[in-house]
Amino acid sequence: MQQAIPYEPSLFPVRAGGGPPRSRRRRALLLNPSVVAGGEQQRPARRGEDAEEEEEEEAEQEELAAGVRESTRRAVAESAVVVFGKRGCCMSHVVNRLLQGHGANPAVREFGDEEEAAVVGELETISGGGRGVVQFPAVFVGGKLFGGLDRVMTAHITGELVPALKDAGALWL
Repeated sequence: MQQAIPYEPSLFPVRAGGGPPRSRRRRALLLNPSVVAGGEQQRPARRGEDAEEEEEEEAEQEELAAGVRESTRRAVAESAVVVFGKRGCCMSHVVNRLLQGHGANPAVREFGDEEEAAVVGELETISGGGRGVVQFPAVFVGGKLFGGLDRVMTAHITGELVPALKDAGALWL
């Protein structure tokens, strides 16, 4: 009988900053619950403080998006096969296992909700935007958008997947 492995968030890659970016006020609220509960430490917001926090948060979001765009571009350029999917997505796991079953070793890039918009934008830019909206899991073979789970399964059934992987250099046989 098989035993389930307990979920640990540390199994997934995290940003160097330790999670999604937070403004100073959000960090203070997380570290000091009395501020939220209406304790004595709560003070009225100064004029312009909210605008500063919003600007900081926008700058953090832009920095995160720039890093995600660069790593996405690099992953597509450097790997013969790349699977992009949401963290913990079962369909990404299925695509990955199917490709591994053929002997390919795809690079897998998983991301959270905070990175999704940046990844989608960059993948649409890379693919040329001519094939419609990028859906996850998105599989890139040889630097070109191959498709999602449905396209990979169709190519597998019709026998087109192995030649595509060979042309991309993902299979050596």
